Amino acid sequence: MEKTFNAAEAEPRISAKWEEKNAFAAGANASRDETFCIMIPPPNVTGSLHMGHAFNNTLQDILVRWHRMRGFDTLWQPGTDHAGIATQMVTEREMAANGEPSRREMGREKFLERVWQQKVKSRGTIIGQLKRLGASCDWSREAFTMGGAAGDPEAGNGPNFHDAVIKVFVEMYNKGFIYRGKRLVNWDPHFETAISDLEVEQVEVNGKMWRLRYKLDGGETYEHPIEFDEEGNPTDWETRDYLTVATTRPETMLGDTGVAVHPEDRRYGHLIGKTVTLPICGRSIPIVADEYADPDKGTGAVKITPAHDFNDMEVGKRTGLRAINVMTTRAAMFLRGNDDFAEGCPAEMIGAAIERYDGMDRYEARDAIVTEARDNGWLDGIDEDKHMVPHGDRSKVAIEPYLTDQWFVDAEKIVGPALDTVRKGMAAQEAGEFDETAGYTRILPERDAKTYYHWLENIEPWCISRQLWWGHQIPVWFDHEQNEYCAATEQDAISLVKARFGSEVVVKFNDGMSSFVQSGDKIIEVGIYRDPDVLDTWFSSGLWPIGTLGWPEDTEAYAKYFPTSTLITGFDIIFFWVARMMMMQLAVVDQAPFHTVYVHALVRDEKGKKMSKSLGNVLDPLELIDEYGADAVRFTLASMAAMGRDLKLSTSRIAGYRNFATKIWNAARFAEMNECKPVPGFDPAAVTQTVNRWIVGEIARARVAHDAALDAYRFNDAANGLYASVWGQVCDWYLEFAKPLFASGDEAVIAETRATMAWVIDQCLILLHPTMPFVTEDLWGQIAPRDKMLVHTDWPTYGEDLIDAEADREMTWVIGLIEAIRSVRAQMHVPAGLKVPLLQAELDDKGQAAWDRNEAMILRLARVVGVQAVDALPKGAVTIAVDGAVFGLPIADIIDVDEEKARLEKVLGKLAKELGGLRGRLNNPKFAESAPAEVVEETRDNLAAREEEEAKIKDALARLAEIG
Repeated sequence: MEKTFNAAEAEPRISAKWEEKNAFAAGANASRDETFCIMIPPPNVTGSLHMGHAFNNTLQDILVRWHRMRGFDTLWQPGTDHAGIATQMVTEREMAANGEPSRREMGREKFLERVWQQKVKSRGTIIGQLKRLGASCDWSREAFTMGGAAGDPEAGNGPNFHDAVIKVFVEMYNKGFIYRGKRLVNWDPHFETAISDLEVEQVEVNGKMWRLRYKLDGGETYEHPIEFDEEGNPTDWETRDYLTVATTRPETMLGDTGVAVHPEDRRYGHLIGKTVTLPICGRSIPIVADEYADPDKGTGAVKITPAHDFNDMEVGKRTGLRAINVMTTRAAMFLRGNDDFAEGCPAEMIGAAIERYDGMDRYEARDAIVTEARDNGWLDGIDEDKHMVPHGDRSKVAIEPYLTDQWFVDAEKIVGPALDTVRKGMAAQEAGEFDETAGYTRILPERDAKTYYHWLENIEPWCISRQLWWGHQIPVWFDHEQNEYCAATEQDAISLVKARFGSEVVVKFNDGMSSFVQSGDKIIEVGIYRDPDVLDTWFSSGLWPIGTLGWPEDTEAYAKYFPTSTLITGFDIIFFWVARMMMMQLAVVDQAPFHTVYVHALVRDEKGKKMSKSLGNVLDPLELIDEYGADAVRFTLASMAAMGRDLKLSTSRIAGYRNFATKIWNAARFAEMNECKPVPGFDPAAVTQTVNRWIVGEIARARVAHDAALDAYRFNDAANGLYASVWGQVCDWYLEFAKPLFASGDEAVIAETRATMAWVIDQCLILLHPTMPFVTEDLWGQIAPRDKMLVHTDWPTYGEDLIDAEADREMTWVIGLIEAIRSVRAQMHVPAGLKVPLLQAELDDKGQAAWDRNEAMILRLARVVGVQAVDALPKGAVTIAVDGAVFGLPIADIIDVDEEKARLEKVLGKLAKELGGLRGRLNNPKFAESAPAEVVEETRDNLAAREEEEAKIKDALARLAEIG
């Protein structure tokens, strides 16, 4: 066996062997009827592995490998998402870099061919990176959310996902669940498409608040309070013939259709129902009452632009205001030919406004409007204002709320079953009666179920159309009367047209426009065109559980693996993906897609800050794998995966778990050097030596605890329990305890210990394999010839029946004594190499028997020389109490007690100052309110660590006081 594990060499070699053996195929190693199926959250096809992917897929792989080894018929379904905006953006960027024609120069058909080429080129990147992590998906079943669509060069190699998506759209349309309507959406002016809330990021900007004066109509005036007493009562007024509104977006004023004031605002109550005239275009707009207007914010009067602000749209609906769109899809001013804008305005003012502003970029228009307001006396003032502005996460430009025709899912019609299914699942979970086969769903941790409920109980229509070319084109055609024909195929669309206009009519497919030919009173030809928009990526990925398994065909995979088992996902897509999968699967096949949703937390940096390129604190999982190996990265993530708690990831933690892999390797080498080889038919229950009986029980205890933890999705407890058992019990203690047995000269004892150690090492490899697959698989193959690779080795079923209570009690006593002696030596700064005599003041019969059987080990590992029985411990000896015994360590003559006291008291004094400062910060309400959450948490952690250190020093001082 090599001296060390070379991860860089071993990982690709082992991965190749797994693939060669088809080790991850659906059903591989199955020995029972139960299935276990996980759907991978599909990464973007043009994406790269980031820390969130690494965390998410590590947890999935642990469950998948664990179930596969336990004999479940297991499928981890892989695949990628076509990622509409992202893939189109990547393709266009590469085209520009290559000097290729632009998308519009190419035309839709040629451009889509080019995107398919990009997809094929990029796909291997993220898949290869997942394989480097050790993801044991059935790669032969890789799916794609546009698989089977027109132009797919790999059509037939995976499920026809495209046809499934189109079928669902048509069915939901026919049931009245999907409709086309004009609504306000997040609009990205760069990509000229609607985007989802998840694709919007809030950016804080140092902006301005402009105060604009809108003149009251009909010569109206009112007395506006300008001075107030200490209680806020007005004491002086001025006469005004205008209302002052405040806005951060003056360019939208051309679309204003009202001014809102709070119904109980005494300043404006008498003006409700009157009108003001909008500068520039002369539109007369009403003053309306609505509680959205905050009397204490700004001027208390709010300009309302329903077509360009989500809150304003709701105010407009409540108060009956018109919605006037005054921008193009590129966020330029749209005034010329805009009948809604011109309606009710003086023609001469409209003409002048068009000449000045039409076609102007929104920010140019903003500056020009402010200049005109200043020049014409209706600019009341400008205030500096720091506020959040939504930006497209891909384009990095400010998004516009935009009123446009889009396709929507009427989510209220399909949300009920998705809510009921989770409510039933959570009730069963709370009652301790959860049944994975009952058809309901639970969300873990429970707090994330509240997020799910919040979204679905306040559901809005779901905008599912995007103004892109890359994606599933919406299967709806329009005729010259704007009748809609929703059909899965062109032939179906023709049938629908003929059903309307007669079977003899000729149907043509036009590009972007409708047409008709009439003979007399009869239409003899109808030209229809297809909606150019594509479906939102979340619509297709919402069908991931059934589409990947071959639905709507009644495939073997669909019959066997659906409903799936567990979904592991991030909290940020509970609504965007989890809830939509629940709604859509229940609406389409009337079944919940999975019984458990495990929501993992966020991976942060070691100080608790969110990783971001701007902060320079991003950890690249591939770089970490290069440096530390995949096993160390995986084990670190698993060990920190406490349910509901964010991870604070540091390279020092990863380096520590790389040392753990080294420790396992060294343990296997130690076993090899002592000629320990697996013995066929070895029965761990039949060993006779106390040490061997004890370690067999420890392994059994570890197996039971590990499985209980994973069964409850406590990944951190599973990993940390194995760490404590393998490093602590096996490597630190058992290997040492075995040395005297190997040197005993008793062939039977030696043979038993060799067989036991070989079994113990094998069990460690089996139990660790789901979390650390590479080093364990490599050792498994090197230790001995095997019938199967470790990935397919059967999971052990032994339990606590292997725990020998007598052996457990004895070895626990021995370990406790050695650790107590070591603790005293460390606290008292006894030189590590110095052997100290041990005094025995009390020892009962059980303790004496344990001492007699283990004396050589105790003396060697505790670094003490002999034991002397005494009636009472002399002054200068530190007391060491264990079950049924009192020992003493005479160290007064070994160390300078006074010097050691002084040293510790000095450290204690320094600690006291630090503790005072930390407690002062945490007890200060202003600190808790104003400091970032990660800073407060770091301060609490620091306080806890310092308090623990203080307790240890006080304990050491108490021991010193005892000896002099």
